[in-house]
Amino acid sequence: MQVLPAIDIRDGQAVRLVQGDFEQKTVVHPDPIAQAEIFAKAGFQFIHVVDLDGALAGRAVNADIIKGILNLGLQVEIGGGIRTLAQIEEYLSLGVSRVIIGSAALSQPELVREAVELFEEKIAVGIDAKNGKVAVSGWLEVSQTDYLTLAKEMAAMGVKTIIYTDISKDGTLAGPTLADYQALQKAVPAVKIIASGGVASQQDLFDLAQLHLAGAIVGKAYYSGKVSLEEMLEVQNVS
Repeated sequence: MQVLPAIDIRDGQAVRLVQGDFEQKTVVHPDPIAQAEIFAKAGFQFIHVVDLDGALAGRAVNADIIKGILNLGLQVEIGGGIRTLAQIEEYLSLGVSRVIIGSAALSQPELVREAVELFEEKIAVGIDAKNGKVAVSGWLEVSQTDYLTLAKEMAAMGVKTIIYTDISKDGTLAGPTLADYQALQKAVPAVKIIASGGVASQQDLFDLAQLHLAGAIVGKAYYSGKVSLEEMLEVQNVS
């Protein structure tokens, strides 16, 4: 299982939110590129980046920072406000390895279909849910669509990677919702599942690895000192 350290960018800084709440923002590093360099020097090859400004604005706000991170030689998956093919093409032209379509997967399924046809495995879908229902618009709105229903629809379109977040756990250090990931694997067995949200310890990562997930994203657990870079790499190396 690949472990992906997370960098969320807001106002040009690396930050952490609690349950997606922009009012509960903590700056974890004033320079996202310097933070990415810490991950690169530790031995990570792939990181998860979210343009939180882009999630609100619906456009690529922090492209220059993304370029700086890519210049470190890291592979990057990027999400946040991806609404058009032009945005996807822009990120891929920078050298991003995987572009995550989030809210638009629900509101613009045709975008996912076109993107997958053009870019295949470079497209991932981010499904964020609260009480099993898909949340959109930077988690500001909750739909009536069940997360498993959306996952099946995305799989039918040829999506190969889904990043799933239980919003109730994100940034809370309350532990991941293992049952949700098991349900996803059963619903879309051909899709790679990446876990996001709730990791609070190395044991949580081992528990996710035992589910044979493709990856797990670690944010607050690292920034708050609950899980070290060495512990994260250990899980990746043995799973």
